[in-house]
Amino acid sequence: MVAIEFPLAGIGSRFIALLVDTLLWLVGLLVLGILFWIFQPALKAFDKLSYQWVVAILIFVVFLFNWGYFTLFEAFWNGRTPGKKIAKIRVIQQTGRPIGLMESMARNFVRYIDQIPSFYAVGVITMFITKQHQRLGDLAAGTLVVRDQEQDTPLWSESGSRTFTAASFTPRTAPVEPHMLVSLPATGIARLTSVDLEVLEGFFARRLDMPLTVRQELAERITQAIRSKSGLEQPPGVSPETFLEATARDLRDHARIR
Repeated sequence: MVAIEFPLAGIGSRFIALLVDTLLWLVGLLVLGILFWIFQPALKAFDKLSYQWVVAILIFVVFLFNWGYFTLFEAFWNGRTPGKKIAKIRVIQQTGRPIGLMESMARNFVRYIDQIPSFYAVGVITMFITKQHQRLGDLAAGTLVVRDQEQDTPLWSESGSRTFTAASFTPRTAPVEPHMLVSLPATGIARLTSVDLEVLEGFFARRLDMPLTVRQELAERITQAIRSKSGLEQPPGVSPETFLEATARDLRDHARIR
């Protein structure tokens, strides 16, 4: 198995994400408070409860709102919250797979221990002493926070002018991807498994974040592992990455047929 290293998110980017998420959460809490005030006449049943019970219910509602914000966003938005989206980071499992609901619930429940005594002191200390910058929530859930650099197409050039206009836009035929010209025998593809496809997909997802030398070296290592397992031959003049892309393409088709 070839290990793929993900670029870990630093404390600075995680702090920015947390700051944005906290501000958004406070705005949401303010809206919730306004709604509570508007519908207060319909909540007269609370008048029969003691002061301690009202306080306990309010604390529980605030807890659910805070925990649910981080948990649901990370579980159903590919490991991102709005703050993480802005900071270009996301949460993944240590295996490289997307985070699920159970992992998100666990890491965000332990978040409250990471906050002790204040300002995430426990979490920051844990991130400094762990090799993969994990806070206690990450250790409990088996997750990592990694950089998620997206390639955005700018709408404005450095000079301040638009990079395209409706009048000058001309549709072009998309060029043929190099891997589409590579043909591989089905017998070799059949020897590969879904685990191999996951390794390939993980490499494709993170290769733009890697230094060129690391990217080329890793592509060659994965190519050697795939060739050894499948018996496939790398066609002359085809780069390792193109070979891997063709392998992944055929492996996806093979998985659909099965």
